[in-house]
Amino acid sequence: MPPAPTSTAKPVTTPERSIKQRRDALEVANEVRSRRATLKKELKAGRVSIHSLLQDPPAYVLTAKVFDILMAVPKYGRVKANKVIVACRISPSKTIGGLSQRQRDELIASLRR
Repeated sequence: MPPAPTSTAKPVTTPERSIKQRRDALEVANEVRSRRATLKKELKAGRVSIHSLLQDPPAYVLTAKVFDILMAVPKYGRVKANKVIVACRISPSKTIGGLSQRQRDELIASLRR
């Protein structure tokens, strides 16, 4: 029996980043977290509409999970938020930016009820 072929491909690794690139990425990440925290407080206080947020989400919200944003809406806890995303056929890990137009429209409609 011939020997099994050996793989000559190198393992995939992430590219090395310079200290400046790491620092810049950390600044961006901190800014996004800070803006999301502020947005969640505004949602909780009723100063920002979830409907307008879902219709035209700012860039810093696009990578946020739909479930996490729903949890910031008044009167929505884990059970109610989960029921809404299941009814709209949205994965719990789906991000705001990853929503299809159908999912976005269904979610907005179900939140108006």
